[in-house]
Amino acid sequence: MPANDEYVIEILKDVGLINQEQVDHVAAQTGGLHMVDSMVREGIVSAEDVARTLASQNGMDFVDLSLVTPIPELVDLLTPETARRYRTVPVSEHDGSVVMAIADPMDFEAFDSIGFLLKRPVEFVCAIPAQIEEKLNRLYPLGLEELTKGGSEIEVEEDTGGDDDAPIIRMVSNLLIEAQNNRASDIHIEPLEKRLRVRFRIDGNLQEVQSPPKKLQAAIISRLKIMTGTMSIAEKRVPQDGRIQMKMGEKVVDLRVNSIPTVHGESIVMRVLDKSSLMLGLPELGFLSDDQALFERLVQLPDGIILVTGPTGSGKTTTLYACLNYMNKPDRKIITVEEPVEYQMTGINQVQVNSEIGMTFPAALRAMLRQAPNIVMLGEIRDEETASIAINASLTGHLVLSTLHTNDAPGAIARLVDIGVQPFLVSSAVRAVMAQRLVRKLCGNCKQTGELSEYEMQALSLDAAQVARATPMKAVGCDKCKGKGYRGRMGIFEIFVADDEMRQMINRSATTIQLRHRCRELGMRTLREDGIRKVLAGMTTADEVISSTMGDSH
Repeated sequence: MPANDEYVIEILKDVGLINQEQVDHVAAQTGGLHMVDSMVREGIVSAEDVARTLASQNGMDFVDLSLVTPIPELVDLLTPETARRYRTVPVSEHDGSVVMAIADPMDFEAFDSIGFLLKRPVEFVCAIPAQIEEKLNRLYPLGLEELTKGGSEIEVEEDTGGDDDAPIIRMVSNLLIEAQNNRASDIHIEPLEKRLRVRFRIDGNLQEVQSPPKKLQAAIISRLKIMTGTMSIAEKRVPQDGRIQMKMGEKVVDLRVNSIPTVHGESIVMRVLDKSSLMLGLPELGFLSDDQALFERLVQLPDGIILVTGPTGSGKTTTLYACLNYMNKPDRKIITVEEPVEYQMTGINQVQVNSEIGMTFPAALRAMLRQAPNIVMLGEIRDEETASIAINASLTGHLVLSTLHTNDAPGAIARLVDIGVQPFLVSSAVRAVMAQRLVRKLCGNCKQTGELSEYEMQALSLDAAQVARATPMKAVGCDKCKGKGYRGRMGIFEIFVADDEMRQMINRSATTIQLRHRCRELGMRTLREDGIRKVLAGMTTADEVISSTMGDSH
């Protein structure tokens, strides 16, 4: 659907297809994002009615693509990359013009670009987005397997400027689409001595996929650098960073690209930043009802610091964005300071750190406080200066959200003191700390009732009576989860809330062990204990919880 949701909503209201009550209902569910798509999914309005209305408003005809079979000569006018980028397919010829169906009748860039590329008159008609996608998949397949079968016959120069590069362009585009279709969070392109290895990180685990021939290594890496628009293909001796933005179907996906020179060539890692994860609510993160209720109360506090802790890759950033999405209301001003801004969120002021021009974390934080925000989010507290400003902000009426790299929740207190913050300031400012890890979720399509082994019961300190009252499940494997038995990930959490006695302990420089003991007295569940609840509920497996909570004490 068109990106300008508000404009489309107003048009649909004007023609009587939807009413304000329906708009308010969907807005409450989605936070105001992707509302037209949500209305179509809920059956409030049909995709055809939306497309016909937008076509009429923009002076275009509507076409039902299920009734259209384009002739091959027209299909060949566009490369798969161009067709997919602009989400357009050829329909027919009319009075010397090519008739093209497009999903977004307000995509003026597509109108200009396609007319320029085809070098002939183009007439655009509007079609249902799902039908566009179906035609794209049928008319412009991008199978990596088919492309790489003939890899030994593809002659590509390292200079990526000519027509001979079309197979490389298709191969790279397909690689990115395949990663998205497999829900990969990272793409690793690694030059080895005799081959080029490609791996996707799916649900936290690296999985090797079919790789292109070694002889295409330089051309593929050059193509990816060109796609960023900022990385140099001539420079191979130093690390480089860039960013690629692609529209894949209904999704706009950002890829954060990093290259580093290795013995056998440049290694590329691309972090896939799927903006649909912005729509995650707190339940989707893996909270059970009691922890969700506690966390919702915490993020409603008027001031103080709330920290999310855990190692790299434990989902801290996703949790912070889910919190912002939950708190993003018209009566609140939210400002973030990030390095870099990974996801752009509607209604939130986001500031990107740029140390080269003096826009450091402390400088950005000082400046943002003059903007009178209600809520401040810092990507990470990494030094005394940033921590001190964040604490002062929390003590002057702001709610501050941030992350720290510590193994457990009480350990965040010692970490703040270690980087130079006075204990009395820590005790005054910190309201709560949540540690988290990620575990794989069992595939809902194929999981089956299972039994815990003696080792698993001992490791999780479970007895037969506890297991008898529960429904542990086991991973099986099916087509939907590609034989893994798992699909997606969720968090396990440890939430520490400071009470008056704990603040006094922090003032007295209590150790992390002493603080943890007090937290346990107050009823804090450890990471492992939260994981055990999810094992007994059949949400994940004992093996996942044991491996992700090694060293977690009860």
